[in-house]
Amino acid sequence: MEAKYVRETRCYKISRVFPFDVNNHYTLFGGKLMSYIDDIASISAAKLCRATTVTASTDSVDFLYPIRMTDSVALESYVTWTGRSSMEVFVKVVTEDLKTGERRIAATSFLTFVALDDDGKPVAVPHVIPESAEEHLLFEGAEQRAEARKRRRSESKRFADHLSTASPWE
Repeated sequence: MEAKYVRETRCYKISRVFPFDVNNHYTLFGGKLMSYIDDIASISAAKLCRATTVTASTDSVDFLYPIRMTDSVALESYVTWTGRSSMEVFVKVVTEDLKTGERRIAATSFLTFVALDDDGKPVAVPHVIPESAEEHLLFEGAEQRAEARKRRRSESKRFADHLSTASPWE
């Protein structure tokens, strides 16, 4: 399988923040942003492998600054690293104050996707080749994040074994 350049997985989405998108603090709902993040990350994942992909985990969504109604919100995503059938996707969220033009990174996120065949079984994905300084930075730290992800998933499974599945009314 031939490797692909990270740039081949890059996606962009820009939206205006409207009154129905905000919470009682007049900032973008966190859940709305998380939906945007998962949506654009899934497109980057599919562009890499040209197969069905599913979200295996959202490793983190770090909300760094509030996104206001006077802002636009731009998301950029790309695959930073691959395993055998999984891939790490990075999403950068940049706000721009539409009155002043000031931009800043409002959030960052790492997600993991798995490629599936028509029977729902994991399939191999191409490796990625970083080119820019930002791509290299993320690529170089990806194996450590993957190991942390495996540990966290294992801990979550052990923890879940001790949780009740009974309905609250039972």
